[in-house]
Amino acid sequence: MNKTMTDDTFKKATENLKKAVPLMMKHHVAASPTNYALWYTYVDNTMPQLNQELDDVLSNLGICPPASGDYLYQQFIASKVETTVSELRSNIELLATEVASSMSDTMTDTHAFETIIDKSFNHLERVEKEDLSIDEVMSLIRQLVSESQDIRHSTRFLGAQLKNACEEISRLRHQLSDVQKDALFDSLSGLYNRRSFNADLLSFVHAQQAMSLILLDIDHFKSYNDDFGHLFGDSVLRTLAKRIQASCREGITAYRFGGEEFALILPHKPLRSARQFADSLRRSIERLYVRDRRTGQQVGNITASFGVVEYQPMETVDNLIDRADKLLYEAKKLGRNRVMPL
Repeated sequence: MNKTMTDDTFKKATENLKKAVPLMMKHHVAASPTNYALWYTYVDNTMPQLNQELDDVLSNLGICPPASGDYLYQQFIASKVETTVSELRSNIELLATEVASSMSDTMTDTHAFETIIDKSFNHLERVEKEDLSIDEVMSLIRQLVSESQDIRHSTRFLGAQLKNACEEISRLRHQLSDVQKDALFDSLSGLYNRRSFNADLLSFVHAQQAMSLILLDIDHFKSYNDDFGHLFGDSVLRTLAKRIQASCREGITAYRFGGEEFALILPHKPLRSARQFADSLRRSIERLYVRDRRTGQQVGNITASFGVVEYQPMETVDNLIDRADKLLYEAKKLGRNRVMPL
């Protein structure tokens, strides 16, 4: 690479740095390596789809919450999913060692074979020069065939090793992807998990971003487990999660808060709008039916209770959640299947 290209690359990187860092500060994004990689790519304008999705996040939410940033990084930037799981790293290191060993063995065999071929060709040249007998010529050919069979065996073994390595790498790639996905999403419901919720809500609060919070809890959930079994209870959770996710519009994000409880963050929504949304979702849940796979029975009458609060300036995360939780408890106390405040 010549000096001009190096200077141009450095200049471009510096310009991107000057653009990316202020944007990260403006949108309350932590200065982590992955976040910088995301925003560097954004200002570099090399991935239009990334820019479009990140613009949509900013338009709908006003900031870029950690879960959204991590998801976009995984989708567009991470060529190999990063992980700290020692077992996976050890598997990859072992795989590399085995392949390197096979390559080394094959290269050794190949070098020996090249030496033998050179010697054989020297001998074959004597056929013309020294008028060797048929027996002498056949002896040379048999030696050449024998050695070629050895190298064929070695290269076939390498081919098999490389095929196995490719399959193992593919398996590990999927496993690594699942590991990082689990860091963001709840495996049962498919929604963002509690860890993502905590990080996102803290980000909104630090940014003093206008929003409302909804906590909802499935009514009488224990009875589904007791009457139909835990597998049916899981089906209820998955079905409800799909209905919640389908209702999310305009930047509303859903999370599995824990157990049979879910949370939704509604950016830019005042209490009145958030309460209307919650009541619409409540009525939608009322119409759900879940089939019991053991009996084929369609089970209905699934309901949920809601607590809705609007974020108050300078309010802490704990206080915001506590207010929503108290309203949810009040909805339960008043007979369930309702939204509080009235």
